[in-house]
Amino acid sequence: MAILDLVYDKFSKDIGIDLGTANTLVYVKGKGIVINEPSVVAINQKTRQILAIGDEAKRMVGRTPAHIVAHRPLVDGVISDFEITEQMLKYFIEKVNKAALGFLSRPRVVIGIPSGVTEVEKRAVQDATLNAGARMAFLIEEPMAAAIGARLPVQDPQGSFIVDIGGGTAEIAVISLGGIVVSRSIRIAGDEMNENIIQFARDEFNLLLGERTAEDVKIKIGSALPMRERLKTAIRGRDLVTGLPKEIQVNDEQIRTAILRSVRVIVNNIKSVVEETPPELIADIMDRGITLAGGGALLRGFDKLVAEETGMPVVVTDDPLTAVVRGTGIVLEDLSSLKDVLVLTEFEQIPR
Repeated sequence: MAILDLVYDKFSKDIGIDLGTANTLVYVKGKGIVINEPSVVAINQKTRQILAIGDEAKRMVGRTPAHIVAHRPLVDGVISDFEITEQMLKYFIEKVNKAALGFLSRPRVVIGIPSGVTEVEKRAVQDATLNAGARMAFLIEEPMAAAIGARLPVQDPQGSFIVDIGGGTAEIAVISLGGIVVSRSIRIAGDEMNENIIQFARDEFNLLLGERTAEDVKIKIGSALPMRERLKTAIRGRDLVTGLPKEIQVNDEQIRTAILRSVRVIVNNIKSVVEETPPELIADIMDRGITLAGGGALLRGFDKLVAEETGMPVVVTDDPLTAVVRGTGIVLEDLSSLKDVLVLTEFEQIPR
């Protein structure tokens, strides 16, 4: 087997994957991040044929005939459609290893999963990755990967506090000595905020918005705290009374009110994790502060709100959207010394 592994290593590139609800990012060993595409698959429902994956499929969202559906195979950070997830992973793995001969393209893959998933959900991710063409599939919890990507000293005997707010889940964890000491994984994050905005437009203006429009509004004027400068934007949708197109102006205060409940749930869970953290580790975290990663970390004023509520310094990591995939890449580059941070399961091979 050792000789076969050497052959595979020569012809295939090991990869790290952040398999997110909203976006999938792929890191190639020795190259860096090479793919950042939406976790969307377009399917012809008549034939079950996959028509497009990633960027091309996202462009089809809300613009397809009835028999073509742009489908997101992950919901709240876990696989909801096994076969489509497998096809999506296969597409990304082949895209990275397209230069290799098909039967020799068998990379080792490190893949991020939410910290709160069950053994069955872990097995589903691992099976999908192996079926998609991986030689070995190693799982790493997303808060651990985000902390490694943010260059926190996760293997040292000191506390590191990471909050990773993605599309489907918000991961909150205290890490020490290569393991998670206290954690919360909640299924309220960026997608839930988009839903809040859609519901707000429906309730206040009888306006039906699409997911992409709601996300654009959140990015343009969304905030967690009142802003010095008032932000406004126009949103377009369908009037639920007349059925005709309609455009309205909204400001940051309205959108802040719309997403308030989701923001409060995340902040309250951060406070709960602080309360459950052993006092020795709290002393370390008071020095280093709470690190924010993921797309939700970019919500205006969110870092200041967390600092106000916890009484601790809060920093947003560099390029928070790529923290998890950078972490999988760092593990890939030094798999033997970082193997302790991987999720151990009874069906998994850990490299020597």
